[in-house]
Amino acid sequence: MLTSSARIQTQHAQRLMNRLCKHWGHKFPVTLDAQQAEIELPLGVCRMHGADALTVELQSDAAQMPKLQQVVADHLQRMAARETLDIEWQ
Repeated sequence: MLTSSARIQTQHAQRLMNRLCKHWGHKFPVTLDAQQAEIELPLGVCRMHGADALTVELQSDAAQMPKLQQVVADHLQRMAARETLDIEWQ
């Protein structure tokens, strides 16, 4: 299993986390509380936490990681609406 993470500067970390969990909660297992979230996607696992910035950690295999990164980044940007997110995976 590989791990990839990104620290995304936003004033709306909790809102993004909540929106993404609600969006995917109809299809995939989601765990959400006030500080953190976890979404079990077919491509891997997405964990998020943060207040002044959103920290996203992905776990997947080498073959699926690039696709998982793209899917999560695309959906986060969509959930951000008018805010442009700078997402750089490490």
